[in-house]
Amino acid sequence: MEIRRTEQKDFATVMAIYEYAREFMAAHGNPNQWGPTKWPTAERIQQDIEEGTGFVVEHGGRVVAHFGFVWGPDPTYLKIEDGEWLDDSPYAVVHRMAGDGTLKGTGEYILNWAYQISGGHLRIDTMADNTVMRNLAEKLGFIPCGTIYVEEDDYPRIAFEKSKEAWRRAGYFCGIS
Repeated sequence: MEIRRTEQKDFATVMAIYEYAREFMAAHGNPNQWGPTKWPTAERIQQDIEEGTGFVVEHGGRVVAHFGFVWGPDPTYLKIEDGEWLDDSPYAVVHRMAGDGTLKGTGEYILNWAYQISGGHLRIDTMADNTVMRNLAEKLGFIPCGTIYVEEDDYPRIAFEKSKEAWRRAGYFCGIS
């Protein structure tokens, strides 16, 4: 697998990936995360392309996943409820991560890539009903920190963070790479 910036030629494939992801989430008990709003919109994906914040995963010359990757501070994470962030140092964020369902492990590949690029400080979020994403976050060492809300709807999201610095301060030196 390889990760590269999303290009205009990827637009139709990316939109098809999100259509598949909405159907998959609804079928697996998470109908509200992107379904009612048809998120992400074509305008949001176009903005990702124009800003250089959209990325695709290619495998065998074919695009199999898409996600947004931005550097903080991210407006989505400025207010956290029912908890607090582990670390206030510079961080990056993965948004809108989705695959086409043809290749296992793309989510793990994306989050590991983003964590390395971020220098060891990454934030993500998902709805409570998204057990697939929650299980992946826990498997990869992300810590639930509280609740955030996003621009596209009023549903609460569980905010997760993975930080080398927070683990170092807590006295853990292994298990988190």
